[in-house]
Order: sequence, then structure tokens, then C-alpha cells
Amino acid sequence: MAAAPLVATPEVCPLPDSGFECGLQKRIVEARNYAETRPGTVGIVLRDRKSGVTWRNDHADDMTWTASTIKLAMVVNLLERNRSGKIKLTADDRRLMTAMLHSSDDDAADTLWKRYGGATFNAAFPKYGMTDLVAQKGYSASFPYWGFEKCTTNDLDRLINYVLDTVPAEDRAYIVDQMRQVGPEQQWGVWGPDSGTKNGWSEEDGGWVMNSVGFVGQDERYTLAIMNNLKGEGAYDDGKATDTEITRLLFR
Repeated sequence: MAAAPLVATPEVCPLPDSGFECGLQKRIVEARNYAETRPGTVGIVLRDRKSGVTWRNDHADDMTWTASTIKLAMVVNLLERNRSGKIKLTADDRRLMTAMLHSSDDDAADTLWKRYGGATFNAAFPKYGMTDLVAQKGYSASFPYWGFEKCTTNDLDRLINYVLDTVPAEDRAYIVDQMRQVGPEQQWGVWGPDSGTKNGWSEEDGGWVMNSVGFVGQDERYTLAIMNNLKGEGAYDDGKATDTEITRLLFR
């Protein structure tokens, strides 16, 4: 009796409607499941800029303190105003902008916020996709203030894609280059080989937040935004580990 012919078992893809290739679908599920075991809540948005598909988890719409991720939007706005002739950036301004991106320098952000009008910054942020952003009252002498704002992980996803897709080429190249060579304070989360990041971390009302937004891959193919609101269940090291491991599970 002849043996029955072998029939290949079709590969089972866990997120068949997502648009991502099967191997990445499996990694997405791993990252999602891992995030659910971590302290607090974690919002994740992953985008493939080549195919145009996006995956977001159940916490991508959670309002979370931005911490220093908003400095990326500040740089976009300063470059835009300079290009349009509304302001003329000085050598000192540019030094401060680089300090914000490289080492997430708070004093640099404070200086530029005061020098170029906090309310003007905030009015522009929705244009860059930060449509959920809300400045928080009652935490600072001046309002609005870059250090006390909340947004969603979806906002950070739209912001990084605005940078990569809409910011003029020369300004985009500057931002991307800075994100690729951040200082040791930001070498976690969406950071590593062929990647760039802007991170934000702070102990806020309600506990630590550890956020990371950036790109991964040739031609910045993928963008990844992560917002970890630890809610008092963990602190800096826990959040840093969470953001870094999510990135590793997806890409490393």
C-alpha cells in the first residue's frame, strides 16, 4: 500500500488581519503578552512605513504624561518657525536644541520654551499629529509648560511619522541624525543598531512614566512608540527594562 503523500501544514499566523508578515505577527504577540505582565500599563504603537500597516495595543489611547518626548515636537516647531521666517534661530538656540535631543536636557527645554513662547508651541503641536495632547494645569507657575503635558501613544506615533514623512529634508536629516546618536541617558527603549530614539522619563503625580519613541530599520522603515505609566507599581529601572525588552522582542 502506497504511503499517503505528505501535505505541508500551512503556517499559522496569529494576527492574520494585521497586514504584517507572519514572523513579525508572532513577535507582536510576544511583545503584547510581555507588556501585560509588566508594572503599570504600557501603550504600544508599531507602524510599517513601507506597507502602511499599523498595530496598536489596548492602551494606545491612554492619556499619559509625555515627560521629555515632547521635546521632539518642540524641535520640529522651532525648525518650522525658523524656515518660515517667523523666528531666526541663533547658534545658541541650535546648541540648546541639540542638547534637548542628545541628552534630553531640561534646562535647554526651559530656555527655549520661555524664549519662543510656550503657548505658541502648544498651539502648533496638534499639527504634528498630537491631537490628544492636553497641557496640565496646577503643576507649574506658568501655563502651559512643556514639563506638564499628557498625550497618548497614538500621539507619539503620529509625531514620529510627521517627522519622517512631512518635515523638510534638511530639518528631517538633522533630527534623524540626532536621534541615532543620543547620549547614554537615552540608550534604552527604541534604541540600538540602525535605530533612533527620543525618550522621556519622570516621576509624576501618580508615579513614574518611562516613554520611548523612535524608528528601527533601513530607511527608518518601522516606527515604534511606547508609553509606560508605572502607576506606582514600579520605577525607573522597571520602565526602562519594559521599553527595551518590547523593542528587543519586536526587532532584535
